[in-house]
Amino acid sequence: MADQLELGLDTFGDVTRSAGQLLPHAQVIRNIVEEAVLADQLGIDFIGLGEHHRADFAISSPEMVLATIAGRTSRIRLGSAVTVLSSDDPIRVFQRFSTLNAASNGRAEVILGRGSFTESFPLFGFELSQYEVLFEEKLDLFAKLVQQDSVTWQGKLRPALKNQRVFPPIETGRLKTWIGVGGSPESVVRAARYDMALMLAIIGGDPKRFKPYVELYHRACGELRMPAHGIGVHSHGYVADTDAQAHEELWADYKQMRDRIGGERGWPPMARAEFESEAARGSLYIGAPETVARRIAATVKALGLARFDMKYSMGALPHEKLMRSIELYGTKVIPMVRDMVA
Repeated sequence: MADQLELGLDTFGDVTRSAGQLLPHAQVIRNIVEEAVLADQLGIDFIGLGEHHRADFAISSPEMVLATIAGRTSRIRLGSAVTVLSSDDPIRVFQRFSTLNAASNGRAEVILGRGSFTESFPLFGFELSQYEVLFEEKLDLFAKLVQQDSVTWQGKLRPALKNQRVFPPIETGRLKTWIGVGGSPESVVRAARYDMALMLAIIGGDPKRFKPYVELYHRACGELRMPAHGIGVHSHGYVADTDAQAHEELWADYKQMRDRIGGERGWPPMARAEFESEAARGSLYIGAPETVARRIAATVKALGLARFDMKYSMGALPHEKLMRSIELYGTKVIPMVRDMVA
């Protein structure tokens, strides 16, 4: 398991602060490039950039930022986290990632999802009432683009295709494609049906509660006679020199982010006890390197993971602290996790 396990990082491009002031989106994007360059230098396996269309996250076009990162790096795999397929065009998504794959010498992959925010729907002229059908139909087309050189396809929401080729093609093999799942059994089965890997977004509670989804994925693959691809987990994390330092540095910014987003969804404000509980037994991987490594290794073994991606940016926590967290993750956490799961 240790040899096959990939350990990566995710960010949504959270708008960070410097000297007490929030940074412009442009500077946040430049900082993300530097964070990814450091991750590449440290041997971290993957960097995923989320797509959002709101003031508190700087990345609306992950592929553009990933292309910049590709030109500054040599080995780290480059992907989204996630691409909101429901409000995009599957052909253009495929073309952007196949282009990124060419420019990066085969390092691109895509994580497709419906997204946990809905700002892209009115922005691009889609009705939220079509939330489910948009994703299902567009995913059906994207799966054919990944699997075939020439595509014949018909749906209800866009013109049909007949023996249509899409350029540029993937140079060798297939574009690695994941489906991001937040807790829907239907989405798990969908990943199996479309011959894609499964990425579980676990942002709260005991990660072991997702074990039935892992079992469902393998069972669905077996029944459909499809190969079971890797299973990954995306969860929040932050590494500092000591447990106490990590908790104190993260708490205020994490609470502010959690309360801002939670307020939009009718959640009560987060109490410190809930934060500490998530850090001890839930899906918040924070602390000293050994603490974080031990908890990641436990999740990897419990769910049989092929990849664990730590979302290292949370709220306005400054770039300098994120860089230190990445450094500790790459130099200390990852080697310990590999030892623990060997």
